[in-house]
Amino acid sequence: MASGASKSVASILLVLNLVLYLIVIVIASWAVNHGIERSRETASVLSTPARIFPIYFPFGNMATGFFIIFSLIAGVVGFTTSLTGLQNVMQWNAPNLYAAAMSSFITFALTLLAMG
Repeated sequence: MASGASKSVASILLVLNLVLYLIVIVIASWAVNHGIERSRETASVLSTPARIFPIYFPFGNMATGFFIIFSLIAGVVGFTTSLTGLQNVMQWNAPNLYAAAMSSFITFALTLLAMG
């Protein structure tokens, strides 16, 4: 009984995690697309160090570009980890749960990196 309850709770949390990482991917992808489209006209008047970075973000400061790129990477890895975690929870044996725990730890580390 306890195994079935914890399995359903883990599945619900993984689906919630999947949706939240999808939102992160959508927002970060929009920001990268906006930066690519606007970089040609806005970066031409900047000084040389700002023109070196290939994507100039017209909002935020100079660290915004790195924040957006790290957020996009963390979102994609988190989304993939949530999908594989759902598969591992459905199988529910020790090796699969260890694999899910390790991949979620890597995703957590990337998310902390994206937070700055």
